[in-house]
Amino acid sequence: MVSAKNFKKLSFLVYGLGLTGQSVAKFFKKNNFKNFHVWDDEIKNIYKTKRTNDLTKTLKKADYIILSPGVSLNESKNKKRLSKYKSKIITDIDLIFLFNNFKKSIVVTGTNGKSTTCKILEHVFKKNKFQVLLGGNIGTPILNLQIKKESFLIIEASSFQLAHSKFIQPDYAFLLNITNDHLNWHGNMQNYINSKFKIFKNQKKNQYSFVSNKLKKSFRKRKFSGKLIIPNIDHYKKLKTEIKNPYLKSNINDENMSFILSLSKLFNISRKSFIKSLKSFVGLPHRYEVFLKRKNCIFINDSKATSFHATKYALANTKNIYWIFGGLPKKKDRFILKHLKKNIIKSYIIGKDTSFFENQVKNQVNYFVAKNLNKAIIQIIKDINIFKTDGNSILLSPASASFDQFLNFEKRGNEFKKLSKFYAKKYI
Repeated sequence: MVSAKNFKKLSFLVYGLGLTGQSVAKFFKKNNFKNFHVWDDEIKNIYKTKRTNDLTKTLKKADYIILSPGVSLNESKNKKRLSKYKSKIITDIDLIFLFNNFKKSIVVTGTNGKSTTCKILEHVFKKNKFQVLLGGNIGTPILNLQIKKESFLIIEASSFQLAHSKFIQPDYAFLLNITNDHLNWHGNMQNYINSKFKIFKNQKKNQYSFVSNKLKKSFRKRKFSGKLIIPNIDHYKKLKTEIKNPYLKSNINDENMSFILSLSKLFNISRKSFIKSLKSFVGLPHRYEVFLKRKNCIFINDSKATSFHATKYALANTKNIYWIFGGLPKKKDRFILKHLKKNIIKSYIIGKDTSFFENQVKNQVNYFVAKNLNKAIIQIIKDINIFKTDGNSILLSPASASFDQFLNFEKRGNEFKKLSKFYAKKYI
């Protein structure tokens, strides 16, 4: 591996100046990297003195290109030039491992449940007196953390980051699950799968690799060096009844919780301490978030569910559902409602591409094309009065990306919460 000392003598291009790109530029300045430039296809008003005047020349001369996670080689304005120098591309997480200024690292990836898993890990470890820091894809760029030698790092790693990683070497690596996602970014499913498995590539024999039972064959086929651990979901379910926390009552997080339980044992966290820690955990917004109860209705914001695979857990764990879904569909996504439709009273399609979703649910469940959240909620309230059902669940679980109507899933979830509170107060 390249040493941190020698690394500082090399030349760099920071490509993309979103939150992550800015954190890299700030890190370089703070650590006296002399030879680095920046570039963004759109943003031109920050780090002006470091902006290259000749992108082609800088790409050619740079030893490494730190690519922001949001930049896709398939969709960038400079995709041909970037692809030519693909071998030089690394990420912000690579820099953390090159400088290795921490005690232990836990890196988490997977299609669904990464953020919640990371937050629960952080909560359990803090409750058990570990000095824990959390960053990465969860929202705080890892280079913005105040890392110390005694720090335990929990890093959420996206497939975008892992695809270009070269130096990531976790002490403990979680690969939670893999389903269709981000295929436009990666080009195809195999590239997406390969990016996820890169989390294990540099691990040594004294480091730990956690994968689900479904993925153990793929792990073994790749002949990684890390110690393979396959968490047992039944072990978690046996103690789950002792965890007095409504958020963990459903089985949505059970498999990912089994990873956390397996890791806690390696850190000698007792069963009693593990259970006690979880009693005070509060779930993240937009992940099956029960935010409003009014008369015979509960409102659930699951805006983070951006694929059907993510949505099906909400549908399986809820009864009498008035289901709002739609947006930008994920490539090759399919809605199979065979065992779920008994929980759905009616569904409401939002977004610009309603025909895709109509084709997915027709002949499976009753649906209404609402186009937007406002019309969906108004229609739901009308339908509740018509059907006169008890224990109604108004569920936003879109099974699609938000970008056709919203900046991100957070904006979509917040709009749903605002409208729900307004109409519930007025009509329920």
